[in-house]
Amino acid sequence: MQDIAPVNWLRIAFLGVIWGASFLFTALALREVGPLSLAAARVTLGAMFLVALSFARGTKLPPLRGGNAGRIWAFALAMALFSNAVPFSLLGWGQQVVASGFAGVCMSAVPLLILPLAHVFVPGERLTLRRLVGFVMGTAGVVVLIGPAAFAPSGSDWELLAKLACVGAAGCYALGTIFTRLSPEVSRVALAAAVLLLASLIMLPLAIAVEGWPGKIEGVGLWAILYLGILPTGVAQIVLVQVNREAGPSFFGLVNYMVPVWSVIFGAAILSEALPPSLMLGLGLILAGVALSQIGALRRLFLR
Repeated sequence: MQDIAPVNWLRIAFLGVIWGASFLFTALALREVGPLSLAAARVTLGAMFLVALSFARGTKLPPLRGGNAGRIWAFALAMALFSNAVPFSLLGWGQQVVASGFAGVCMSAVPLLILPLAHVFVPGERLTLRRLVGFVMGTAGVVVLIGPAAFAPSGSDWELLAKLACVGAAGCYALGTIFTRLSPEVSRVALAAAVLLLASLIMLPLAIAVEGWPGKIEGVGLWAILYLGILPTGVAQIVLVQVNREAGPSFFGLVNYMVPVWSVIFGAAILSEALPPSLMLGLGLILAGVALSQIGALRRLFLR
């Protein structure tokens, strides 16, 4: 069984916080720009940050010629599509119609979708009954945490398609996680920069063609877009590659249980939203599911 270094527990905790806050910032940014423009802004800002960082570190971008160059860029393109361009667009569009809680529940299904994919495509990632039960408990915890309001009808004519878009985004994230794990070995910063560069080349023309050039953006909307581009897109791309490569896709999938929890906490702290009465029960189920699915890794962590 794969050993999980303590730093990777810290990394998924960090991702849980910054991705949990992204629901709040997405809602603020969508007041200023359309969903495709927001997705384009996120990946473009993230690409600018990572390309600059990669060149500053001397790693630059992955090579265009030589041994694994073609495979590296092919995997980078798959990651650009399934971890960034497509799910960002689907979630941005879907969140205009459905409750953000429904999107959170969909994200909690990502680990369950990863399990069979990892079992088939990733050596050493076995689908065991204990792991499956643990992930189901985690998903149930998110459903309890968010409550039935997430599934209440919005009355929109587009509701079914919006919900399918959120489910589709979860499927994309699961596929993107597998592609990240199977990518040939290369500098993690260089790979992350290549992924977001390709995503920006896809999203910028699409956003301009569909939604046109965005108008003047200022104030809270501007800060929300800057946050989304730098932290949960640019920095997170490096961290998710590190965790995926070192700890495997099933472990990385645990972050999707943390995101809804932090989303609820930020909503209460910043928007003065009431904490759901099911918070402690939902959190207990999530923690129990994580412990059950990762019991071996946790035992080795605390016995070091």
